[in-house]
Amino acid sequence: MKKTVRLSDIAERLQVSTVTVSNALAGQKGVSEELRARIKQVAAEMGYQTRGSSGGNGKKILNVGVIIGEKYLGPYPSYYWKVYQELSLIAGLHSCVILFEVLRHEREDALQLPLFAMEQQVQGLIVIGEISRRYLEFLDRQPDLPMVMVDFMMRGLHSPSVMADNYYGMYKMVNYLIEQGHREIAYVGTLLSSNSITDRYFGYRKALLESGLEMNPDWVINDRTMEGQIGNIRLPDRMPTAFACNCDLTASEMVNLLESRGYRIPEDISIVGFDNYLYEGLCDITITSYEVDIKEMVRCAVKIIASLVEHGSAPSDMRLVSGAVVEKESVRQIR
Repeated sequence: MKKTVRLSDIAERLQVSTVTVSNALAGQKGVSEELRARIKQVAAEMGYQTRGSSGGNGKKILNVGVIIGEKYLGPYPSYYWKVYQELSLIAGLHSCVILFEVLRHEREDALQLPLFAMEQQVQGLIVIGEISRRYLEFLDRQPDLPMVMVDFMMRGLHSPSVMADNYYGMYKMVNYLIEQGHREIAYVGTLLSSNSITDRYFGYRKALLESGLEMNPDWVINDRTMEGQIGNIRLPDRMPTAFACNCDLTASEMVNLLESRGYRIPEDISIVGFDNYLYEGLCDITITSYEVDIKEMVRCAVKIIASLVEHGSAPSDMRLVSGAVVEKESVRQIR
């Protein structure tokens, strides 16, 4: 089978950067006419075929791969599945075609590219949800596969990220509990199991410190394994009046656990979550939460990946998207 010619092959032949080749073939600025003509000539000689085509309006269609780690897709629709659905809808408005793949554990461990990338079907990649640093570093090194990370960031990588404002989001949630009269507040989330959970913890800490409230180490409660499996939550010996949970799924687990121990929500204990997304039927009460602006988050991701493909650069390394507190049934004012 004839080998597919990549942009990096042309760049190596001419001893220029891959970005220069991409800009030259896409008709972008920053390349001299002489070099542009030479690049096009070599591309033709090597048999390079441009991926993507033009839509009816003449605008180039961009093929974008999307991956979600297997650990995030359980037996019921997850928050990240909702993010993917919104991404699919918004991508079409920006002349993007989405190819989706679940990143299996074995492919992640073996550092194997997504299948659509191996077949060179995509021009860019969007990763939804944090996966292992080792695999992200592997993707970050791919010369012809610009990447955007959605809902997380990874220090030390060249690829940009778009994420919810986890720090100030949880800061707002805890301050909301304080405004309702709560002074004994626990945080539920396994620290360092993900950047988002850890960032939300520090927002919790900031809110308590500013209000001069107790920092009880027993009130920082694990909710999952380091691999992301939620469960086996242990209640503290001395109970707080409220739990600030790192996500709505964990919040629903807390509701069910507390009710099984005889507590009433919110009469006895209040609970808040994060994401404002929970599959129906997981608990019998609606949970006050921090709503992430998913539409804005994926809109930013699509714009950034298009800029990376077309221009070789992004407008910023990290974009934080703000959200809002959504009041429901799980918090009681105790003044």
